[in-house]
Amino acid sequence: MSSIEITTSNFEAEVLQSAVPVLLDFWAPWCGPCKMIGPVMEQIAGDFSGRLKVGKINIDENSPLAEQHGIVSIPTLIVYKDGQIAAQKNGAASKHDIEAIFKKLL
Repeated sequence: MSSIEITTSNFEAEVLQSAVPVLLDFWAPWCGPCKMIGPVMEQIAGDFSGRLKVGKINIDENSPLAEQHGIVSIPTLIVYKDGQIAAQKNGAASKHDIEAIFKKLL
């Protein structure tokens, strides 16, 4: 399974009503560090398929979601569980560090 695109129109269904935790990647196409962790996020989506949903939010196309979450730097990773924010990490990180923010929630 690969990551899914999260938009203002599908946020509630895909994130807030998700039966599994959701790892959100707030990113933009012009962001170098975002491009660096992109393949890692896809790998995590495959590795944890069925137990974790990985979503990508393009902040340029979905600025209301970025504003709602107080995003001031990217990449920012936010984990939702049961419709609530459970963890957050700012900046690029290794696969191990990214997994550390959500593994305890699975």
